[in-house]
Amino acid sequence: MPDPAFMQLALVQAREALAAGEVPVGAVLVRDGQVIATGRNSPVAAQDPTAHAEINALRAAARVLGNYRLDGCELFVTLEPCAMCAGAMLHARLKRVVFGAADPKTGAAGSVIDLFGQPKLNHQTNVQGGVLASECGALLQDFFQQKRQAMRDDAIDNPPLREDALRTPEARFADLPGYPWAPHYLSDLPALAGLRLHYLDEGSRAAPLTWLCLHGNPSWSYLYRKMIPAFTAAGHRVVAPDLIGFGKSDKPKKEGAHTFGWHRQVLLELVERLDLRNVVLVVQDWGGLLGLTLPMQAPERYSGLLVMNTALGTGDMPLSPGFVAWREMCAKNPEFDVARLMARGNPQLGAQECAAYNAPFPDRGHRAALRVFPAMVPEFVDSDGAAISREARAFWQQRWGGKTFMAVGVQDPVLGLPVMRGLQKLIRGCGEPMLLAQAGHFVQEHGEPIAAAALDFFAPR
Repeated sequence: MPDPAFMQLALVQAREALAAGEVPVGAVLVRDGQVIATGRNSPVAAQDPTAHAEINALRAAARVLGNYRLDGCELFVTLEPCAMCAGAMLHARLKRVVFGAADPKTGAAGSVIDLFGQPKLNHQTNVQGGVLASECGALLQDFFQQKRQAMRDDAIDNPPLREDALRTPEARFADLPGYPWAPHYLSDLPALAGLRLHYLDEGSRAAPLTWLCLHGNPSWSYLYRKMIPAFTAAGHRVVAPDLIGFGKSDKPKKEGAHTFGWHRQVLLELVERLDLRNVVLVVQDWGGLLGLTLPMQAPERYSGLLVMNTALGTGDMPLSPGFVAWREMCAKNPEFDVARLMARGNPQLGAQECAAYNAPFPDRGHRAALRVFPAMVPEFVDSDGAAISREARAFWQQRWGGKTFMAVGVQDPVLGLPVMRGLQKLIRGCGEPMLLAQAGHFVQEHGEPIAAAALDFFAPR
């Protein structure tokens, strides 16, 4: 067989190394025109720094021949040998070495040094390089490009944690019931300043509708687990972020880090970065306080609104008695048990589901957002967020041209039916709401019928 044919066999070994997660280098050892041994890179799997393709092939050939001297043998390898492998080949007294791609960093057959060209050595091995060099080199180049991209992706998913923030251990989120989706992260939005934001992103980017699902306090994207499957099964896309301080997102240690304007800016930048279009905005609780101020910034991105148990914090209307009571409870009991809260308002939930709501908050340090958010609701005309919320009110009254579907958990003592009737009057074209008699504040826990009704409502006619 000619040299290129043997090198093709070495490339087969290199691809097997690639499939095993090793640097893709392969080798075959030939005697009298017959392959007697093969080898591929395996230092990672073998935990052996000497387990290069050439060494593995030399060891295998020595066992076949019953002799560590490999007189008359030829070795074909896809990458120029390093000094270790070149030394082993000389000790084995190979007749000939043929390699594919040159290695300008560690090559010992002429690229960095030429061990085979030392006249004082007691054995001389012939060397030929450049056989199928392009094909051998391309395999290595692709491997290292993918490794570099993976490192860049990992830097995005796992950026260094800021000293003034905490990050909930991933183990806290293991095996959560009904939450199988892969995480996505952003840390380079200008407003984040290096904090890591988590979001779910399910379905095709070319989907006819994108459901942007915004949670409130003290929940996180887990709240939408009963609605996401319905939306994706209909062929739609779902994006569900965790606000900073919640869920899998980073959690600033200081309560003062949280402001209405900052959280709003993060959401605006997220929508721009992901270039979300044909959006149905899905909001509840703080998801509405913040989310209802977003569409006026870029109304062309939004085609629908699914609004549940929330409000606009305009500062010129009194806060609901239910919310004032909630705020007072939080102030008196800042370390309230989130799982217990969910169980009390949603008796149909299992213990593991309730515990999942507590997963992001393993200790007091992770709970700064939970403590400060109730007091952040704009109460006065000059409160942070009040002015922008009044602008949003005018937008929904006068400029909103999309479709609106409202669902109300009637048992909600904080933002229940009276509050939602008032919001209904503010949203242009908002029809009669869907009333869920058994649902409370966290109405998404009854999300299956809401999602089904919303899909029918927003379906093209």
